[in-house]
Amino acid sequence: MTNRGPDTPLTRDERREHAREQARILREQQKKRQRRNRIFLQGGIGLAVVAIIAIVALVLVSNQHAVVAASTNAAGPKNMVSDGILLQGSGGAVAAVPTAALRANQTPVATDQAKFPKTANIVEYIDFQCPYCGDFETTNEDQIASWVAAGTATVEIHPIAILDLSSQTNKYSTRSANAAACVANYQPDVFLAMSKALYANQPAEGTAGMSDDKLLSILKGAGVTDSHIDTCVRSQQFSKWVTAATARAQLGNFPNSDVTTFKGTPTVIVNKQSYPGSITDAAAFKAFVKSKSPVG
Repeated sequence: MTNRGPDTPLTRDERREHAREQARILREQQKKRQRRNRIFLQGGIGLAVVAIIAIVALVLVSNQHAVVAASTNAAGPKNMVSDGILLQGSGGAVAAVPTAALRANQTPVATDQAKFPKTANIVEYIDFQCPYCGDFETTNEDQIASWVAAGTATVEIHPIAILDLSSQTNKYSTRSANAAACVANYQPDVFLAMSKALYANQPAEGTAGMSDDKLLSILKGAGVTDSHIDTCVRSQQFSKWVTAATARAQLGNFPNSDVTTFKGTPTVIVNKQSYPGSITDAAAFKAFVKSKSPVG
Protein backbone atom coordinates (compact mmCIF):
# COMPACT_ATOMS: atom_id res chain seq x y z
CA MET A 1 0.00 0.00 0.00
CA THR A 2 1.27 3.46 -0.86
CA ASN A 3 1.54 5.95 2.03
CA ARG A 4 -0.43 9.11 1.24
CA GLY A 5 -0.39 12.49 2.80
CA PRO A 6 -3.56 14.44 3.63
CA ASP A 7 -3.08 16.65 0.60
CA THR A 8 -2.50 13.84 -1.85
CA PRO A 9 -5.32 13.96 -4.46
CA LEU A 10 -7.66 10.97 -4.84
CA THR A 11 -7.34 8.76 -7.84
CA ARG A 12 -10.17 8.49 -10.34
CA ASP A 13 -11.27 5.14 -8.91
CA GLU A 14 -11.21 6.52 -5.37
CA ARG A 15 -13.26 9.52 -6.40
CA ARG A 16 -15.80 7.21 -8.03
CA GLU A 17 -16.01 5.02 -4.91
CA HIS A 18 -16.35 8.07 -2.67
CA ALA A 19 -19.20 9.40 -4.80
CA ARG A 20 -20.95 6.03 -4.64
CA GLU A 21 -20.65 5.97 -0.85
CA GLN A 22 -22.05 9.49 -0.53
CA ALA A 23 -24.96 8.56 -2.80
CA ARG A 24 -25.64 5.46 -0.67
CA ILE A 25 -25.67 7.55 2.51
CA LEU A 26 -28.05 10.07 0.94
CA ARG A 27 -30.39 7.27 -0.19
CA GLU A 28 -30.50 5.78 3.32
CA GLN A 29 -31.21 9.19 4.84
CA GLN A 30 -34.01 9.77 2.32
CA LYS A 31 -35.57 6.37 3.10
CA LYS A 32 -35.48 7.13 6.83
CA ARG A 33 -37.18 10.49 6.25
CA GLN A 34 -39.84 8.86 4.09
CA ARG A 35 -40.55 6.18 6.73
CA ARG A 36 -40.72 8.81 9.44
CA ASN A 37 -43.07 10.97 7.38
CA ARG A 38 -45.35 7.99 6.67
CA ILE A 39 -45.56 7.22 10.39
CA PHE A 40 -46.35 10.84 11.20
CA LEU A 41 -48.90 11.03 8.36
CA GLN A 42 -50.63 7.79 9.34
CA GLY A 43 -50.66 8.82 12.97
CA GLY A 44 -52.00 12.22 12.01
CA ILE A 45 -54.74 10.68 9.87
CA GLY A 46 -55.66 8.29 12.69
CA LEU A 47 -55.87 11.12 15.17
CA ALA A 48 -57.85 13.18 12.70
CA VAL A 49 -60.33 10.34 12.16
CA VAL A 50 -60.73 9.85 15.91
CA ALA A 51 -61.22 13.59 16.32
CA ILE A 52 -63.82 13.69 13.53
CA ILE A 53 -65.73 10.76 15.04
CA ALA A 54 -65.67 12.42 18.45
CA ILE A 55 -66.87 15.72 16.98
CA VAL A 56 -69.68 14.01 15.03
CA ALA A 57 -70.79 12.11 18.14
CA LEU A 58 -70.73 15.31 20.16
CA VAL A 59 -72.73 17.15 17.52
CA LEU A 60 -75.32 14.36 17.32
CA VAL A 61 -75.77 14.24 21.09
CA SER A 62 -75.82 18.03 21.28
CA ASN A 63 -78.42 18.13 18.52
CA GLN A 64 -80.59 15.60 20.35
CA HIS A 65 -80.36 17.65 23.52
CA ALA A 66 -81.17 20.75 21.49
CA VAL A 67 -84.19 19.02 19.92
CA VAL A 68 -85.51 18.11 23.36
CA ALA A 69 -84.92 21.63 24.63
CA ALA A 70 -86.52 23.22 21.56
CA SER A 71 -89.59 20.99 21.78
CA THR A 72 -90.34 21.26 25.47
CA ASN A 73 -92.66 24.18 24.83
CA ALA A 74 -95.07 21.71 23.17
CA ALA A 75 -97.41 19.88 25.49
CA GLY A 76 -98.01 16.18 24.97
CA PRO A 77 -101.33 14.34 24.71
CA LYS A 78 -103.43 13.27 27.63
CA ASN A 79 -102.87 9.73 28.89
CA MET A 80 -99.19 9.78 27.83
CA VAL A 81 -97.47 11.59 30.67
CA SER A 82 -94.71 8.95 30.57
CA ASP A 83 -94.28 9.52 26.79
CA GLY A 84 -96.25 6.26 26.40
CA ILE A 85 -99.84 5.13 26.83
CA LEU A 86 -100.43 2.47 29.51
CA LEU A 87 -103.21 -0.02 28.79
CA GLN A 88 -104.67 -2.51 31.25
CA GLY A 89 -107.71 -4.77 31.27
CA SER A 90 -110.19 -6.70 33.30
CA GLY A 91 -112.99 -9.06 32.34
CA GLY A 92 -112.12 -8.91 28.66
CA ALA A 93 -112.11 -5.12 28.27
CA VAL A 94 -108.98 -3.03 27.62
CA ALA A 95 -108.74 0.58 28.78
CA ALA A 96 -106.08 3.25 29.03
CA VAL A 97 -104.85 4.28 32.45
CA PRO A 98 -105.81 7.97 32.53
CA THR A 99 -103.16 10.62 33.12
CA ALA A 100 -102.98 14.36 32.66
CA ALA A 101 -101.24 15.68 29.56
CA LEU A 102 -97.50 16.26 29.70
CA ARG A 103 -97.24 20.02 30.21
CA ALA A 104 -94.86 22.30 28.38
CA ASN A 105 -91.41 22.15 30.01
CA GLN A 106 -92.43 19.14 32.12
CA THR A 107 -90.22 16.07 32.36
CA PRO A 108 -92.09 12.84 31.53
CA VAL A 109 -93.29 10.95 34.60
CA ALA A 110 -92.31 7.27 34.58
CA THR A 111 -95.06 4.73 35.23
CA ASP A 112 -95.01 3.34 38.77
CA GLN A 113 -94.89 -0.37 37.98
CA ALA A 114 -95.05 -1.16 41.71
CA LYS A 115 -98.80 -0.64 41.31
CA PHE A 116 -98.90 -3.72 39.06
CA PRO A 117 -96.91 -6.34 41.02
CA LYS A 118 -98.72 -9.42 39.73
CA THR A 119 -98.76 -8.71 36.00
CA ALA A 120 -96.33 -8.89 33.12
CA ASN A 121 -95.57 -5.22 32.47
CA ILE A 122 -94.73 -4.97 28.77
CA VAL A 123 -93.23 -1.75 27.42
CA GLU A 124 -92.74 -1.14 23.69
CA TYR A 125 -90.86 1.60 21.84
CA ILE A 126 -92.10 1.40 18.24
CA ASP A 127 -92.17 3.32 14.96
CA PHE A 128 -95.23 2.75 12.77
CA GLN A 129 -92.98 2.93 9.68
CA CYS A 130 -90.52 0.34 11.06
CA PRO A 131 -90.86 -3.03 9.25
CA TYR A 132 -89.28 -4.89 12.20
CA CYS A 133 -91.89 -3.36 14.47
CA GLY A 134 -94.48 -4.57 12.00
CA ASP A 135 -93.00 -8.08 12.21
CA PHE A 136 -93.07 -8.02 16.01
CA GLU A 137 -96.61 -6.66 16.20
CA THR A 138 -98.03 -8.97 13.56
CA THR A 139 -96.52 -11.91 15.44
CA ASN A 140 -97.43 -10.88 18.98
CA GLU A 141 -100.16 -8.21 19.04
CA ASP A 142 -103.12 -10.59 19.46
CA GLN A 143 -101.30 -12.53 22.17
CA ILE A 144 -100.44 -9.33 24.05
CA ALA A 145 -104.00 -8.00 23.66
CA SER A 146 -105.41 -11.22 25.12
CA TRP A 147 -103.10 -11.01 28.14
CA VAL A 148 -104.03 -7.38 28.73
CA ALA A 149 -107.76 -8.08 28.39
CA ALA A 150 -107.46 -10.93 30.89
CA GLY A 151 -105.65 -8.70 33.38
CA THR A 152 -102.46 -10.78 33.41
CA ALA A 153 -100.39 -8.11 31.62
CA THR A 154 -100.20 -4.40 30.99
CA VAL A 155 -98.72 -2.87 27.86
CA GLU A 156 -97.22 0.61 27.62
CA ILE A 157 -96.66 1.79 24.05
CA HIS A 158 -94.23 4.60 23.19
CA PRO A 159 -94.63 5.74 19.56
CA ILE A 160 -91.49 7.42 18.25
CA ALA A 161 -90.37 8.60 14.81
CA ILE A 162 -86.93 7.61 13.53
CA LEU A 163 -87.75 6.69 9.92
CA ASP A 164 -89.13 9.87 8.37
CA LEU A 165 -86.55 9.60 5.57
CA SER A 166 -87.97 6.19 4.63
CA SER A 167 -91.19 7.73 3.30
CA GLN A 168 -89.62 10.22 0.89
CA THR A 169 -90.90 13.66 1.94
CA ASN A 170 -94.07 12.30 3.55
CA LYS A 171 -92.67 12.05 7.12
CA TYR A 172 -94.95 9.13 7.80
CA SER A 173 -93.11 8.16 10.99
CA THR A 174 -93.89 11.50 12.61
CA ARG A 175 -97.39 11.74 11.14
CA SER A 176 -98.43 8.26 12.27
CA ALA A 177 -96.94 8.80 15.75
CA ASN A 178 -98.86 12.08 15.90
CA ALA A 179 -102.03 10.22 14.88
CA ALA A 180 -101.42 7.74 17.70
CA ALA A 181 -101.02 10.64 20.11
CA CYS A 182 -104.31 12.09 18.84
CA VAL A 183 -106.07 8.80 19.58
CA ALA A 184 -104.43 8.63 23.02
CA ASN A 185 -105.65 12.13 23.76
CA TYR A 186 -109.23 11.91 22.47
CA GLN A 187 -110.21 8.21 22.35
CA PRO A 188 -107.53 6.21 24.22
CA ASP A 189 -109.45 2.98 24.72
CA VAL A 190 -109.22 2.13 21.00
CA PHE A 191 -105.44 2.55 20.94
CA LEU A 192 -104.65 -1.16 20.54
CA ALA A 193 -107.14 -1.54 17.69
CA MET A 194 -105.69 1.58 16.03
CA SER A 195 -102.13 0.25 16.36
CA LYS A 196 -103.10 -3.09 14.84
CA ALA A 197 -104.76 -1.35 11.90
CA LEU A 198 -101.73 0.87 11.23
CA TYR A 199 -99.41 -2.12 11.08
CA ALA A 200 -101.85 -4.04 8.89
CA ASN A 201 -101.64 -1.11 6.43
CA GLN A 202 -97.97 -0.20 6.94
CA PRO A 203 -96.41 1.54 3.91
CA ALA A 204 -93.29 -0.10 2.49
CA GLU A 205 -90.03 1.67 3.23
CA GLY A 206 -88.95 4.02 0.47
CA THR A 207 -92.48 4.71 -0.72
CA ALA A 208 -94.40 7.96 -0.31
CA GLY A 209 -96.26 6.85 2.80
CA MET A 210 -99.93 7.77 2.77
CA SER A 211 -102.15 10.85 2.73
CA ASP A 212 -104.03 12.22 5.73
CA ASP A 213 -107.26 11.03 4.14
CA LYS A 214 -105.94 7.47 3.93
CA LEU A 215 -104.54 7.61 7.46
CA LEU A 216 -107.85 8.86 8.86
CA SER A 217 -109.74 6.20 6.91
CA ILE A 218 -107.63 3.51 8.60
CA LEU A 219 -108.26 5.03 12.02
CA LYS A 220 -112.01 5.12 11.42
CA GLY A 221 -111.91 1.50 10.31
CA ALA A 222 -110.30 0.67 13.67
CA GLY A 223 -113.18 2.28 15.59
CA VAL A 224 -111.94 5.86 15.92
CA THR A 225 -115.01 8.11 15.96
CA ASP A 226 -114.08 11.24 17.94
CA SER A 227 -114.44 14.24 15.62
CA HIS A 228 -111.47 16.07 17.19
CA ILE A 229 -109.06 13.47 15.82
CA ASP A 230 -109.55 14.59 12.21
CA THR A 231 -108.27 18.11 13.00
CA CYS A 232 -105.57 16.74 15.30
CA VAL A 233 -104.17 14.52 12.54
CA ARG A 234 -104.34 17.11 9.78
CA SER A 235 -102.76 19.87 11.90
CA GLN A 236 -100.15 17.50 13.36
CA GLN A 237 -101.11 18.81 16.77
CA PHE A 238 -98.57 16.70 18.66
CA SER A 239 -95.73 16.53 16.11
CA LYS A 240 -93.37 18.63 18.27
CA TRP A 241 -94.03 16.33 21.18
CA VAL A 242 -93.27 13.35 18.91
CA THR A 243 -89.92 14.94 18.03
CA ALA A 244 -89.06 15.53 21.69
CA ALA A 245 -90.19 12.06 22.82
CA THR A 246 -88.11 10.51 20.03
CA ALA A 247 -85.03 12.47 21.07
CA ARG A 248 -85.53 11.43 24.70
CA ALA A 249 -85.59 7.77 23.65
CA GLN A 250 -82.52 8.19 21.43
CA LEU A 251 -80.66 9.66 24.41
CA GLY A 252 -81.28 6.41 26.30
CA ASN A 253 -84.12 7.51 28.57
CA PHE A 254 -85.76 4.14 29.28
CA PRO A 255 -87.25 4.14 32.78
CA ASN A 256 -88.34 0.82 34.29
CA SER A 257 -85.77 -1.09 32.24
CA ASP A 258 -82.23 -2.40 31.95
CA VAL A 259 -81.85 -0.50 28.66
CA THR A 260 -79.40 2.40 28.79
CA THR A 261 -78.61 2.85 25.09
CA PHE A 262 -81.03 3.24 22.22
CA LYS A 263 -80.42 0.53 19.62
CA GLY A 264 -83.47 0.94 17.42
CA THR A 265 -87.05 -0.19 17.16
CA PRO A 266 -88.74 -2.26 18.32
CA THR A 267 -87.34 -2.09 21.84
CA VAL A 268 -89.46 -4.38 24.01
CA ILE A 269 -89.12 -4.60 27.79
CA VAL A 270 -90.90 -6.98 30.17
CA ASN A 271 -90.77 -6.31 33.91
CA LYS A 272 -87.68 -4.13 33.46
CA GLN A 273 -85.72 -6.58 31.27
CA SER A 274 -85.32 -6.15 27.51
CA TYR A 275 -86.51 -8.97 25.29
CA PRO A 276 -83.48 -10.50 23.50
CA GLY A 277 -85.23 -13.09 21.34
CA SER A 278 -86.72 -13.38 17.87
CA ILE A 279 -89.32 -10.77 16.94
CA THR A 280 -91.11 -13.31 14.74
CA ASP A 281 -91.35 -16.18 17.24
CA ALA A 282 -94.53 -15.90 19.31
CA ALA A 283 -93.64 -18.95 21.41
CA ALA A 284 -90.26 -17.50 22.33
CA PHE A 285 -91.80 -14.19 23.35
CA LYS A 286 -94.50 -15.95 25.38
CA ALA A 287 -91.85 -18.02 27.17
CA PHE A 288 -89.89 -14.87 27.97
CA VAL A 289 -92.98 -13.11 29.33
CA LYS A 290 -93.93 -16.15 31.43
CA SER A 291 -90.43 -16.26 32.89
CA LYS A 292 -90.99 -12.72 34.21
CA SER A 293 -94.60 -13.08 35.37
CA PRO A 294 -97.22 -15.82 34.86
CA VAL A 295 -99.55 -15.22 31.94
CA GLY A 296 -102.23 -17.37 30.35
